[in-house]
Amino acid sequence: MASFDPCRMFRKLAYNNALANNRLLSACANLKPGEFEATRASFFPSIKSTLNHILTVDWFYIDGLEGGTLGLRAFDIEEPFDNLSSLASEQAKVDQRLVAVCEALTLEKLASTIDLQRDGRIQRERMEDVLNHLFQHQTHHRGQVHAMLSGSSVAPPQLDEFIVNDDARFRSGEITALGWSEEMLMR
Repeated sequence: MASFDPCRMFRKLAYNNALANNRLLSACANLKPGEFEATRASFFPSIKSTLNHILTVDWFYIDGLEGGTLGLRAFDIEEPFDNLSSLASEQAKVDQRLVAVCEALTLEKLASTIDLQRDGRIQRERMEDVLNHLFQHQTHHRGQVHAMLSGSSVAPPQLDEFIVNDDARFRSGEITALGWSEEMLMR
């Protein structure tokens, strides 16, 4: 019996995160004019605001996971992107950075302490805790966008498939478009 490998788990979460973001942003690309910015009932007032929040938080935490010092400058512009195309492009880039971080994980790295540049202080956290927090944050806010899509002209996409063998039939086109292979996902 194989032993549990937390590095494998985080790799799969990173791939799933990128796949879910790609799927959600692809659905949002079909919104009618004005729906992206429309005021809606949620924690953030629009799909645009929520997706920008996901991105800026990713910039902050992924920079910290990479050992960078971007810190709170990630939030200098609350909504850095006014259009979905530019936002989706930047989200894809940061998702690939997170995949790269998780591809390079070792048990030692997971247990290591990373520095997050806060205002006037450095927050020190275990890498595995930051990764758990980041994946939870992503899931939470993607769920809000998913719910907001229910009140738009676009049907919310399937987001709760996980990277398991049986779901391969649902993702083959997306996997190809992302430049991945099923072998990458299943190792």
